[in-house]
Amino acid sequence: MDFPFDLNALFTERITVLDNNLSAARRAYGRPDPILQISTVIDELGKASSKAQQLPAPITSAAKLQANKHHLYILKDGEQNGGRGVIVGFLKVGYKKLFLLDQRGAHLETEPLCVLDFYVTETLQRHGYGLELFDFMLKHKRVEPEQMAYDRPSPKFLSFLEKHCDLKNSVPQVNNFVVFTGFFQSRSAVQLRKVLPKKPEGEIKPYSLMEREVVREEQRVLPWPFVRPVGPPHSPPLLPSSPQSRSLSVGSSPSRAPLRPAAAPGTPSSQLNDSCRAKRTSSLNRSRLSFH
Repeated sequence: MDFPFDLNALFTERITVLDNNLSAARRAYGRPDPILQISTVIDELGKASSKAQQLPAPITSAAKLQANKHHLYILKDGEQNGGRGVIVGFLKVGYKKLFLLDQRGAHLETEPLCVLDFYVTETLQRHGYGLELFDFMLKHKRVEPEQMAYDRPSPKFLSFLEKHCDLKNSVPQVNNFVVFTGFFQSRSAVQLRKVLPKKPEGEIKPYSLMEREVVREEQRVLPWPFVRPVGPPHSPPLLPSSPQSRSLSVGSSPSRAPLRPAAAPGTPSSQLNDSCRAKRTSSLNRSRLSFH
């Protein structure tokens, strides 16, 4: 695939690795912005890939690459097109959180490196370019083919994996991703986490016993004005003839403490009260005489 600008000046390496920054080359004085040209290359490659796979819309574009933490590997042939170079193909990979089924049918949660899009120009296929691109990615990511997941691989890609990577037996999945038997054997228990089934919802109760105890404990700690008794407030019994019994309402303030009964005559407390009352009367009489 050729373009009306110099691809060798845009992509200095045979295989260029792009991330969400799209920074493959520095902008030189007097030349167009390389980001615009790189975006054009990515968009055209995405359209060609979707057409070859008979997809309704491209799954690779410059905007999607900028919005995700994916890596795009672009392979060029710098000697073609009069020395300006041509694009041979590309490979896009990225990490995805997936829920997969192992050989026993157990649901597992994992986040492997996935091949998301893979395309080589039709006229340049079966020349070893695809294998060169795929091997470069494996070395760059330090990963083995069986450790990866493959998003909607085409029949050509499946034949490629069987021929060059000896990946034959795939584990059926309910999504569009394909994994092989070595995927689960090469991962530790930390990387694979079983997804437990949801517990059936039981009877919904307003409060559990433990929650009720916590509420009671909070009420004990709070000071008096903020304490809310669990049951109705206990007021001291009033006589039917008492005028207070007729003025009680729901919004009345709670009583601080019941009134203490008067001491019986002849008791020590009664004698003490009489002595204090006599002293106050004598003092009051003397003060009245002093004013006269």
